[in-house]
Amino acid sequence: MAKNYYDITLALAGICQAARLVQQLAHEGNCAQEEMSVSLRSLLEMNPASTLAVYGNNEANLKMGLETLLGVLNANRQGPGAELTRYALSLMVLERKLYANKAAMNQLGERIDQLDRQLAHFELESDTMISSLASIYVDVVSPAGPRIQVTGSPAILQNPQVQAKVRAILLAGIRSAVLWHQVGGGRLQLMFSRNRLFEQAKSILAHC
Repeated sequence: MAKNYYDITLALAGICQAARLVQQLAHEGNCAQEEMSVSLRSLLEMNPASTLAVYGNNEANLKMGLETLLGVLNANRQGPGAELTRYALSLMVLERKLYANKAAMNQLGERIDQLDRQLAHFELESDTMISSLASIYVDVVSPAGPRIQVTGSPAILQNPQVQAKVRAILLAGIRSAVLWHQVGGGRLQLMFSRNRLFEQAKSILAHC
């Protein structure tokens, strides 16, 4: 069966967008708001009609993620690119551990379903909702596998609001990693199909 590199690349861009947002937060204490909204909203799309539907049906919503993906595919072993690669790979590893734990996956689904009640009263980007998403990450995702080490400014990373945003966005990164596997993504492609992924990401970016 031929792999659908368009869908695989979109989901990878979703993972990379989360990685870039976490990097921005850890170093600067804030991040691109629209891109954060796209990532957080992906958590609410549990039965999407298409891969693009997870990201608001608009390729431009993943522009940051696609640009980050190009950087990651080209990255050397040092510098900011290496940090982004580490976040992206860590999300993939953690998602596999979570996926293997059926109880945790069920709990994750239930906790995300419960967000609807809160969303009747609060915006998704509000502190209340972000702390709810962060607590899902801490309670369900974190215990499933290796911890993702976030590096940045220690003073910034001690801020509880920044911590909550980082965890909420990591949860969104896990959502994209789940999607990536659902559409046929796998670690081997990152080793053997880099050019294919690179060209596909460039071609999608050309429309953004």
